[in-house]
Amino acid sequence: MGSREEARVRLPQLRLDELLEELQARLDAARGTRDRVHSLLEAVLSVGRELDLEQALRSIVEAAALLVDAQYAALGVIGPDGRRLSAFHTVGVSEEEVARIGPYPEGHGILGELIRHPEPLRLSKISEHPSSYGFPPHHPPMNTFLGVPIRVRDQVFGNLYLTEKRGGAQFDEEDVSVTLTLAVAAGVAIDNARLYAESRLRERWLRANAEITHSLMSGGARTDVLGLIAERAGEITGSALAAVAVPMEDTGSLAVEIAVGMDADAHRGLVLSMDRSLMGLAFSGAAPVTSEDAAHDGRISLEPPRFGGLGPAVAVPIGTGEAGPRGVVLLAREVGRPAFSATETETLQAFAAQAAVAMELAERRQDAQQIAVLEDRDRIARDLHDLAIQRLFATGMTLQSAGRFIEHAEASERVARAVDDLDETIKIIRSTIFGLRTREGAGEAGLRARAVRVVGDAAPVLGFAPSVRMEGLLDTDVPKETADDVVAVLSEALTNIARHARARRAEVVLATDGREVRLSVTDDGVGIPAGGRRSGLRNMAERAERSGGRLELGEPEGGGTTLLWRVPLRKA
Repeated sequence: MGSREEARVRLPQLRLDELLEELQARLDAARGTRDRVHSLLEAVLSVGRELDLEQALRSIVEAAALLVDAQYAALGVIGPDGRRLSAFHTVGVSEEEVARIGPYPEGHGILGELIRHPEPLRLSKISEHPSSYGFPPHHPPMNTFLGVPIRVRDQVFGNLYLTEKRGGAQFDEEDVSVTLTLAVAAGVAIDNARLYAESRLRERWLRANAEITHSLMSGGARTDVLGLIAERAGEITGSALAAVAVPMEDTGSLAVEIAVGMDADAHRGLVLSMDRSLMGLAFSGAAPVTSEDAAHDGRISLEPPRFGGLGPAVAVPIGTGEAGPRGVVLLAREVGRPAFSATETETLQAFAAQAAVAMELAERRQDAQQIAVLEDRDRIARDLHDLAIQRLFATGMTLQSAGRFIEHAEASERVARAVDDLDETIKIIRSTIFGLRTREGAGEAGLRARAVRVVGDAAPVLGFAPSVRMEGLLDTDVPKETADDVVAVLSEALTNIARHARARRAEVVLATDGREVRLSVTDDGVGIPAGGRRSGLRNMAERAERSGGRLELGEPEGGGTTLLWRVPLRKA
C-alpha cells in the first residue's frame, strides 16, 4: 500500500514539473519576443533619426546584424542600370580584410540573384545554391545567408545581406519577418535622407546663383564672374576639374577662359573646335553632353592631352535662348568616381540657365550705361560744335578784320598769330568731336580671332588641326602693328611646318602678360636641317628685332622644332 501511495504522489509531481518547465519556456519565449520587438523598435527609431544618407545606410546594416544575430552584414546599393551594385556598406569585416579581399562585389552570384529577383532569400548553405560560384581569396568563410530587398517608393534601392548566424544556428522565418520590417523602415529613412540631401543641394545652388548675380550686378569683372561659376559648380558637384569656355567672334571656335582644379593649366587658354570637343558639342547642340570617360571618348580630340586622371565629365551650355549659348561649363571627376546622373545634369543646367540670365541682365545694364556715355558724348560734341567752335570762329573773324586797321607791325603780327592759334584750336576741337563720335577699332577683328583664322586656314595643308592655346588680354594689350607681325610670323611658321617638317601634330601658344607678347609654335617633325634655306626664319627674326624682341629656336624632348617669337609691348 505504501508503494502505491508514493507512486501517486510522484506522478502528479512529475506532471507539475513538466508543466512548470513548459510555462517557463513560454515565459522565456515571450520575454525573448518582447526583447526582440523592443530591439526592433529601437532599431527603427535609430535608423529614422539619421538624415545623412551615408550614416543612415551604416545604421541600417548595423541594426540588421544586431537584430538577427548575424556575424556579417552588408547593404548593396543598386546602380542606375539596375543590374549592378554601385556602393557597398559592410559590418563585421575590418578595413584590413577588405583591402586584402579587393574591390567590392558588383552583384554577381548570390548577390545578383537577389537583384534579379527582389524577394527574401534564405539559405542554409550558400555554396549549394546554383547561382553561387565561390568567394574571392582572403574572403571569410560564409554558409548561412539571409537577403531581403529595400524598397524606396516602390523602387528597389538595394539589398540587405546577412550571413553566419552566431552559434551555428540557421536563419528562421522570424528572422525574415524582422528583417523585412527593418527594410520597410530603412526605405523610409533612405527616402527622408535623400529628400534632405536634395533640399540642402538646392540651397547650395541657390546661394551660388545669388552670389553670381550679386557679383554681376555690382559691376564685377567678366573673368571673375566666369571663375565664380566654375568654382561653385565644381565644389557643389564634387568635381576635380571645372572650366568655362566662351565663343570667339567670327571663328567658329571656343576659347577656354577659366579652368580650376586638377590639371587646369592643360585646359586654360585652349581654343576648341565645335565638333571634336565635349564643350564644342554642348555649345553647338545647345544641350548637355556627358561622357563616362573623357580620357578615352572617341568624340573628343585628345590633342593636346588634358584629361589624365579624369573620367566622368559633363558639358552644359550657359543659356540656350534665341541668341544661343553664352558659353559652356565643363565638369570632370577623377577616374573611379560615379558618372554625372540625369538629376545632377538637370540641376547643373538650371544653374547655368540662371547664370545666363544674370549675365544677360548685367550686359543690358552695361549697354544702358554705354548708351548713356555715348549720349553724353554726343551732347558734348554738339555743344562744342554749335557753341565753342562758332564763337572761336567768330572771334577769329573779328581779330582778322581788326588786323587791317592796326598800323604797328609787331601788333599786327601778334593778332595774325592769335588768329592762326584760333584756327589750330578749332581743328583740335573738331578732331576731338570726331573722336567722341567714333568707336575706336570698330569693325576690326582682334588678334585672337585673326590667329585662330590663320590656324584654321593652315589645317587642310598640314593634314591635321594644330592645338591652340591663348592667354592674356591679347585683343587689348597688343598694338595693331605688333598684332600684324604676330599673324605674319604664325602664318610663316605653319607654312614651314607644312612644307618641310613632315609633322603629325603641332601646338600653338599665344600669350601676353601686359609686358610682352609671346608666340610659340611646336611640332613633332624632322627638325630644321643644318643646310636648309632660312629666309623665312630670317624674316621672322627681323620682325622681332625691329620691335626690340628676338626669335629663338629649340628642339623639344622627343624631336621636332620649337619656335619662340617674343616682342616687348612697350619699349623701355
